[in-house]
Amino acid sequence: MKTSDFDYPLPQELIAQEPLQKRDASRLLHLCRESGSVVHRTFNDLPGLLQRGDRLVFNNTKVLPARIFCYKETGARVELLFTRRIEHRTWEALVKPSRRLKEGAIVSLEKNSSVTLQLDRVGDNGDRVFSLHAGPFNSIEAVLQKYGEMPLPPYIRRRAREDDRDTYQTVYARHNGAVAAPTAGLHFTETLMRECTQKGVDFSFVTLHVGIGTFRPVKEENPENHVMHSEEYMLSRDTAEEINRTGKQGGRIIAVGTTSVRVLEHCADSDGYLQPGTGTTDLMILPGHSFNIIDGLLTNFHLPRSTLLMLVSAFAGREQVIAAYKEAVNKKYRFYSYGDAMIIL
Repeated sequence: MKTSDFDYPLPQELIAQEPLQKRDASRLLHLCRESGSVVHRTFNDLPGLLQRGDRLVFNNTKVLPARIFCYKETGARVELLFTRRIEHRTWEALVKPSRRLKEGAIVSLEKNSSVTLQLDRVGDNGDRVFSLHAGPFNSIEAVLQKYGEMPLPPYIRRRAREDDRDTYQTVYARHNGAVAAPTAGLHFTETLMRECTQKGVDFSFVTLHVGIGTFRPVKEENPENHVMHSEEYMLSRDTAEEINRTGKQGGRIIAVGTTSVRVLEHCADSDGYLQPGTGTTDLMILPGHSFNIIDGLLTNFHLPRSTLLMLVSAFAGREQVIAAYKEAVNKKYRFYSYGDAMIIL
């Protein structure tokens, strides 16, 4: 298995730059895991693909408006993307362009020059650690909520707008901490979720705070040499018990998004039962992985050579997934975060 095995041709015009006005109006490619057959549907068809007793597992992380623009004392402009909280007034951040800031540098916000941040240190991995230096706020998160922009992926070629605070967020988002949306969930509306409930489908919610590493392609030709990013997760006791109960009763457990899969597979014990917990996971799922929990997967279309595409291929088979992607390209599906979806059952 080589990283180049997870490549596919994609015309640039199929990379979705804008969300659809109606979330659930997206197209839905149904891939049969057993046969590899493909059926083209719309996302509104989802309840008809589900059965009474099925359980959808969602990631309820909430995306922070984690990108802000600042000025150095020299007037040079820099972009900060805050990625991890250390304390209320201290966070790790990525800097663009990174060469413009050295330890001890102070920057002021583009939108409020009275708010300043200080670069305390540069980590071994290149991440910068900033502290809130001055201004009428008690935490960096409060600064972000007031002045930050949603951290749209780099392939969306525009600056974030105010409406992205709604469109780049799931309707069930609860816990602040992500710097990227769990994009499979972006298609769900409250109406569609009610329709699933009326069908007899149950819901569970886990949390995984999606990190910036989700956009980083695998550069090693052997994907096993890739250093996986670590992300914080939470799986409550009640959630673990209800998912375990569904499995015992013969219901299908269908993960909404690859991030939900990573929590479930990380927390599964050797007997195939979930154990609750909180912590971090750097689980990388490659073909050959034995899935312990999920019976189905709802996901968007992912970047070539990405760990996300490798995870989907591990679940449904690389050849079947790449064939389905090529079919999606031929049918002009919309790709990536604001794109269409695939369900594997």
